[in-house]
Amino acid sequence: MKAVSRTKRASHLCRAGLSLLAAASAGVQATEGGGSSYPMGAENYMSGAMPPPGLYSQFYVGHYEADSLRGNHGEKVPVDFRVRANSVAPRLIWVTEQQVLGASLAFHAIVPLVDLKVELNGQSQSKQGLGDIIFGPALGYHYSDKLHSIFALDFIAPSGEYNRGDLANIGRNYWVVEPVAAVSYVDPNGLNVDAKIMYDFNQRNNATDYLSGSELHADYAVGWGLGNGWVVGVGGYMDYQTTDDRQNGETVKDNKGRAIAIGPSVKYTSDKGWFLTAKWEQETQVRNRAEGNAYWMKLTVPF
Repeated sequence: MKAVSRTKRASHLCRAGLSLLAAASAGVQATEGGGSSYPMGAENYMSGAMPPPGLYSQFYVGHYEADSLRGNHGEKVPVDFRVRANSVAPRLIWVTEQQVLGASLAFHAIVPLVDLKVELNGQSQSKQGLGDIIFGPALGYHYSDKLHSIFALDFIAPSGEYNRGDLANIGRNYWVVEPVAAVSYVDPNGLNVDAKIMYDFNQRNNATDYLSGSELHADYAVGWGLGNGWVVGVGGYMDYQTTDDRQNGETVKDNKGRAIAIGPSVKYTSDKGWFLTAKWEQETQVRNRAEGNAYWMKLTVPF
């Protein structure tokens, strides 16, 4: 009976599939179906440094893969499981000339395109298409040449395809309200530290009457500038589900997710004004989600 229960639990962890976007490390986390609307670990260096007024384009490219599911105590769930997710997510950023509370006012939108494959106990399903879109306003502060911060309010829309009975879904089928605080310390010839901290207020999935718990998570990067445009260091993310899930008005126990990811991270800044970041990150300390690794690249180009 215990093995059967674990198999059912693994199936539940997979059913909602993954939502990838801007860098969707969209692993199968806790919350409904073990997923998260935000792509954990997508951001890297310069996440808290708003550029000068103007239009900017960013392109996130991500690859995530996992072959194990972890339970509530970190134990490996005994099922045959694999997930592979690729994403390309263009982002448009408009930094206005307008000042609000002493900060630069900006707006952005991220439109992810996702290729997802999930395998579970001999069953397999693939989907490709538009994922859940992220958009919102932001305020950028510049305290010095090196220290910067961004405060934003993002909204994640349920624009990706979702079917309740499918093994793989590229949408979550619920809205998310996500306050954001990011800070960057940038030194081309020394220490670079970046942290983007977010809190997800997940809304109800009306198709399943499931309310996923809130999540506190952060993308981070720490590196050293070599003085020639290159920064080398480490990066990753931390995720902690702060409240229980609820379905049909009842608390879903022992389903809070958490994870830590870390790996090498680099940045190159061109004298033409564009910059590129790249990293690989391995997940560890995982609870109630898939455990895997991800590759990310982000290209920022001014118009």
